[in-house]
Order: sequence, then C-alpha cells, then structure tokens
Amino acid sequence: MDAAAIKYNYPRTTLRVAVAAMFFMAGLSFSSWASRIATVQQELGLSDAALGGVLFALPVGLMCSLPFSGWIITKIGSRNLLVGALIVYASTLVTLGLAQNTFQLIVCLLLFGFSSNAVNISVNTQAVAAEELYGRPILASFHGLWSLAGFTGAAIGSFMIGQNIIPTYHFLFILAIIFMVTMVTMRYLKNDKVTNPGPVFVMPDSSLIKLGAIAFCSMICEGAMFDWSVIYFKKVVLAPADLIGIGFTAFMLTMAGGRFVADWFAHRFGLKRTMQLSGMLTATGLAISVIFPYFYTSLAGFLLVGAGVSSVVPMVYSAAGKSKTMAPGVALAAVSTIGFLGFLIGPPVIGFIAGLASLRASFTLIAMMGISVTLVATKAKI
Repeated sequence: MDAAAIKYNYPRTTLRVAVAAMFFMAGLSFSSWASRIATVQQELGLSDAALGGVLFALPVGLMCSLPFSGWIITKIGSRNLLVGALIVYASTLVTLGLAQNTFQLIVCLLLFGFSSNAVNISVNTQAVAAEELYGRPILASFHGLWSLAGFTGAAIGSFMIGQNIIPTYHFLFILAIIFMVTMVTMRYLKNDKVTNPGPVFVMPDSSLIKLGAIAFCSMICEGAMFDWSVIYFKKVVLAPADLIGIGFTAFMLTMAGGRFVADWFAHRFGLKRTMQLSGMLTATGLAISVIFPYFYTSLAGFLLVGAGVSSVVPMVYSAAGKSKTMAPGVALAAVSTIGFLGFLIGPPVIGFIAGLASLRASFTLIAMMGISVTLVATKAKI
C-alpha cells in the first residue's frame, strides 16, 4: 500500500464535515425523486400496477452495481468514485424528469439505481476512514444526515409541487446544488487510492457473512416498513383516511433520530450490544403492532421499529470496514450485497404470506427477523 497516497493532511473534523455533506447530497438526490414519483406517474399515465413494475428497475440497477462498485473502488479509490458517481447520480435524476415514455423511465431508473449504489459504497468507505481518525463510532450520524436530507428533499418537493414547477426544473435545481457542493467538498475527502490494492475478489470470511446476515434480517424489516406500513395502518389498524401515513412517519422519525444517538450508545456499550438491542427493539415493536393492532399501540410499535433498525446498517458497515481480509470498499460491497437482498425479498414475501394468511401473520414473520438480528449479533465477533 502506498502510504503517501492515503495520507490525510486536514484536521479530522474537516473530513467529517466533507463526508457528512456527501451523505446529505446523496439523500437529497434520492428524496427529490421520491417526492415527484406521483407527478411522473400522472404525466406518463401509469397505473399503480404499471408504476410498481417500473419502480422495480431501481433496485435492479442497484444490484447490478454491487460487483462493479467493489471492483472499481479498488482501482480508483473511494474519493474519485464518490465524486464521479454523485455527479452521475444527480444528472440521472434530471433524466428521470425528462423521460417521455415508460421505456425511457425504466432505463433512467436502472442508471439511477446503478449510480446510487456506487455512491453508497464509496461514501460509506469515506465514512469508515473518518471513523478511523476519530477512534470511536461516528458512522451512524452520517446515516442520520442521509435521513435528514430525506425530509429536506420531501419539503423541497412539496414546495415545487405547490408552485406547479415541473420535475425537470426541480431536478435541475437539485443537480446545481449537488454539483456545487461536490466541487467544493471533493478536495477535503480522503484520497485512498492505492498503488497495490491486492486481489479484488476474495471470498468473504465467516465474520463478514455474519455481518451480511445481520444486515439481511434488519433490511427485511426496513423494507417491510417502507412498503407495507401505510397498508397495515389502513387495512389492519383501520386508521382514519387522513392518518394512515402516520405509522410510516413515526417509523421514519425514530429511524432518523436513532442514528444520531447510535454512535454514542455504541461507543459506550459496544457494537454487539447495540445490535442486540436493535434487534430486540425491532421485534418488540412489531410484536406489539401484531398483538395489539390498534391505533396508539401500533403507533408505539412502529416508533420502536424505527429505533431498532436505525443503527443496524451503519454499525454493520462500520464493522465491515475494519475487515482484515478485504479492503474496506470491497468488504462493504460484499456485506451490502447480502443485506440488500433482504430489502428486495422482504416486501414480496410479506405480500405472499398476506395473501395466504393475513397481513398480521406477515408482520409476525418480520418480527422473527428482528429476533434473528439479536441472535446472529450475539454469535458474531464484533
């Protein structure tokens, strides 16, 4: 490894702020798209079923990017990949607004998902580097900023919709912000390009596989909440029409808030206990919602689920970045691959079980995934 290539000449606070800005820009790009999905659906005349099929292109693009990101990060370093991928990510956002038909939208979503994961792997690699300088957990706070950017993007989107500003102009505005911030920030990121990166493809060891399993179980729960929480409040809780989204909002609030306290908790009690508690909170919250499917009890349950899943992925990334058998970027790509399968598999499995039995039965299974997080974390060496 070329030591000169990875030397960082700025105060560690500078790197932390730079990485935080990149996390915020990544969250802003994604949430800007999410805020205008309904507008794009209306403009292209897509039914709900057709939109569901089209949106599947995004995770497909993300999955296709996983092996590429692990390979390219060893060639050019996470800083160069992050800068390039973030600009492409924001540029592809604009093309989503320009899409004139379903085919064009699918192609753009594939590229959007592809660049999204390249940003995810590279920005988390930079976060691991910042965490090494601090010598204590700080990675969850970066993910908290991503969540905060989600609220910001949603607010900007609401304003744009209220002003009847078309998605293309909205997305061009976001692109301009991301481009300017990236150009200012890039010089303060850590240059981790190495002259002899070693083998790119290495079989993950048992510790990384266990970390991937933890991420897999937690992301099944997270994916379930993203796709089914509103439906659960509508069909099971029987919440008033104007309050069916409150469960999802509660989940998002505690997930974002939990990420800002997770680093302190992990520093004081350790990663293992943090993940064990996270799994217990997730399982308890889902169990409460299933056993007592009423408005206030389910709301309390969803609050616990948000707190439970908030720290798992950041803690898993933190542990994976310290792998002794793989470079940080490659280790993160390996763990992300396993974990994201859970995010993809969870929602369809819930729908399948709900069709055979009930939505409450599906959420019971998801609660078991929370318990699995605790069990696997107990056996993992972290």
